[in-house]
Amino acid sequence: MTQEPSTLYAKLLGETAEIFWKELEPFFAKGALLWVDASLDLIEAAEGMAEDNHEKVAAWLASGSLGEVSATRALDLVARDPGVWAVVVSPWILIQERASSKTDAPK
Repeated sequence: MTQEPSTLYAKLLGETAEIFWKELEPFFAKGALLWVDASLDLIEAAEGMAEDNHEKVAAWLASGSLGEVSATRALDLVARDPGVWAVVVSPWILIQERASSKTDAPK
């Protein structure tokens, strides 16, 4: 049996869009970006942030699945300017690098 996604999950999924790194650079400069590792569902991470679920968010931060975009990663992204999936959970923008296939939706 599959569980239906929550209303919030569906809302966040609908607000998720592809954007290129160059367009996100001003937000990186402000410290407003959070990187979501490919091992974590981007929308699940956004949902946890939106619901202020301290336990889940703390676990993701501790494991490195969620965190601020490091200078090293930013330099790599500047060099490649890849497409990333992004969703806003104010004041943050959560981003995750797109999979190589153009048909892949956010994980």
